[in-house]
Amino acid sequence: MYKLESLPYDYNALEPFISGTTVNIHYNKHHKHYLERLNNLLNSINYQYNKPIEDIIINIDKFPISARGDILFNAGGALNHDLYWKSMNPVSKMPIGLLLEQITNTYGSFQNFKQEFIESTKKLVGSGYTFLVMDKNKNLKIINTSNQESPYSYGFIPLLTIDLWEHAYYLDYQNRKEDYVNSFFSIINFEYAEQIYEKNL
Repeated sequence: MYKLESLPYDYNALEPFISGTTVNIHYNKHHKHYLERLNNLLNSINYQYNKPIEDIIINIDKFPISARGDILFNAGGALNHDLYWKSMNPVSKMPIGLLLEQITNTYGSFQNFKQEFIESTKKLVGSGYTFLVMDKNKNLKIINTSNQESPYSYGFIPLLTIDLWEHAYYLDYQNRKEDYVNSFFSIINFEYAEQIYEKNL
């Protein structure tokens, strides 16, 4: 079965931007639930667990049609949360190297990228995520997905993400989602995004 990955930092490591209480509840209740539900669904169809979770999403047509919706939702929930935790770090790690070069080529400057990313979060209706992704031509894009949709469903490789479900920020920010998004850039971890980007060049 798939196992819950350990957080890359302590619950309170992202304070004051995200509280230890929020991280604890988000990780141990929400994230864990998606993975447990996914394992239960896969056990019910005798899945062999011989592929990474993203392979499930990419090859969802190989699964029984009656289970596809639930499998997609919960696999997306597990993957999106894995990336969300890795997209943050107690000390912000800004882009360098090839990723910074591509961000500059695509958006003109890091500041322009930041503004476009923030503007994209404002356009999301309901629950979901804003992602920085790489497309099949190695280009960068900022996209929104609803609920637990994964960029893998659209042929994109996700590099980093911010969780825009209310449970990700409401205890700390209430209805001030924009403050939460701005705070994200104080703890963003482009080091991990850079690793994924360079791995897939």
